[in-house]
Amino acid sequence: MAEQRRDTEDGRDAGETGAPRPGEALERAWGDLVATARRTVADGLVVGTSGNVSVRVGDTVLVTPTGVPYDRLTPEDVCGVSLDGRRVLGSLVPTSELPMHLAVYRSTDARAVVHTHAVHATAVSTLVAELPLVHYMSASLGGPVRVAAYATYGTQELAENMLLALRDRTACLLRNHGTLAHGATLDQAYDRTAQLEWMCRVWLTASSVPGLTPTLLTEDQVAQAGERLKGYGQP
Repeated sequence: MAEQRRDTEDGRDAGETGAPRPGEALERAWGDLVATARRTVADGLVVGTSGNVSVRVGDTVLVTPTGVPYDRLTPEDVCGVSLDGRRVLGSLVPTSELPMHLAVYRSTDARAVVHTHAVHATAVSTLVAELPLVHYMSASLGGPVRVAAYATYGTQELAENMLLALRDRTACLLRNHGTLAHGATLDQAYDRTAQLEWMCRVWLTASSVPGLTPTLLTEDQVAQAGERLKGYGQP
């Protein structure tokens, strides 16, 4: 009897085994990266090309190119570098914030990074050394969100400051600059970015009421919420 065959969602036969070919994986990852970058603009987390996004596929880091509006990016504009920063795909120059992205990949098991200039988060970065514990969702980012010391954008100094603030965390604020979050996927890194911006907005809103001071949670309360969050969602 002839073996029954069916197509899988990526176009390979059921008789073929293993992961998609490297070229297919990179093509899909680039498409997801561009979609995420465009989402940061649509959701108001960046203006123009002020943020950047990356995703790791094996030892290749796909990253948004510098100075190119996201709505103009096509599959032919793929931009990829090695973990030491050498360009290995495409002809466009990578984002100027490449040192931050590579520092995250070298220091964590992250597979995606999102950096934005979100308004409320940037405002908070100018006011405090750590986002006050205004909401238990701080636990989803590893605990109190720290603010990295200021350094000129695109420098190794900024990347080093960011790593210090990111220690045991999945997101941080960058002084007078914006946000950085990482995750196992682009969706997770983006969701953490959006959550951080929302918490910053909540704190700023509560802090703006004359004569009142926001009630804050303790680190123990946030830790307890973190334990509950581990079981959140569908199995």
